[in-house]
Amino acid sequence: MKYTSPALFTHKPGALYLADGTVFTGNLPAWQKDVYAGEVVFNTGMTGYVESLTDPSYAEQLLVFTYPLIGNYGVHLKDVESQRIHLNGVIVSEVAVSPSHTQADMSLLTWLHSQSIPIITGLDTRKLTKHLRTQGTMQGYISGKPINMSDRAPMYSQTPSQGVIHHNSHHAKKVILVDCGAKGGILNHLLQLPVSVKQVPSDYDYTSEDYDGVILSNGPGDPAAYMPTVQIARKAFAQGKAMFGICLGNQIMGLAAGAQTYKLKYGHRGHNQPCIDTGNQRCYVTSQNHGYAIDETSLPEGWKVLFRNLNDDSVEGIECADKPFFAVQFHPEACPGPTDTTWLFKRFYQAL
Repeated sequence: MKYTSPALFTHKPGALYLADGTVFTGNLPAWQKDVYAGEVVFNTGMTGYVESLTDPSYAEQLLVFTYPLIGNYGVHLKDVESQRIHLNGVIVSEVAVSPSHTQADMSLLTWLHSQSIPIITGLDTRKLTKHLRTQGTMQGYISGKPINMSDRAPMYSQTPSQGVIHHNSHHAKKVILVDCGAKGGILNHLLQLPVSVKQVPSDYDYTSEDYDGVILSNGPGDPAAYMPTVQIARKAFAQGKAMFGICLGNQIMGLAAGAQTYKLKYGHRGHNQPCIDTGNQRCYVTSQNHGYAIDETSLPEGWKVLFRNLNDDSVEGIECADKPFFAVQFHPEACPGPTDTTWLFKRFYQAL
């Protein structure tokens, strides 16, 4: 195991500057020299920081971990959801310098430093989280020196695609995975089914090809920025083949159906969001990471709410009444979080 070297936890004073003028003081590793910007959001999970940091949906964000101690079991690279850390910075109360786990490959500080991802420690993350819940998520800056504030919205960059990738091509059933920033857990669950998977970029038009179903993946940013993806999904509706949206994919399906989306005040990010199945009134504990939702009042005729969030009543899933189209706002693949809703992948397979 690669433990953190002394140089990485030599720290200096620093602060998190929020766009509304609020300042939270803390400590920065000595190697951090620049100003690091992003939308400040919080995650309530107690574990799963490796999966969260490598979730492409966190692109352009500064992530606050509400649990007071992060990094105690180190970094197990087998748990990553993509090939790199996507967020712009990490905000914690306390970070474990010397983790303890037999399978850890390195410490969290070593991993962050290896990818030049900044961290600020020693903040009152409880106070910060309560501030964000009251004021909403906003632009923030991690810096070792005072800066001039500018209240502007973060600029999301869609996750670069790896191009077209084929998986398990020997299977007869063909699934298109539209990669808007797909987590590895989604692909892993698909590969457990007897289907071939063609993983394509978000703006790839698959409607003229031979396929049996489509998965619309998660991804970062405002769903309205994915209009090519929305338009292609709308074309696919006319073909009547199975379609399953996850997280951002739920919003894209909603937009393709003619609904509207809106930005949540502080989003849903954590592993304990309760959602109810509107059909059988069964409740599930879900893993979530999103800042936008579908406006229920804008759902067109023929579409209905499939799941609803029990905390704030927001839409957590939609489905079409007479076509095999359905989507969920949460992550049925978990990674991290509860696996209560992995059965949704089986439902998608049965619809092919």
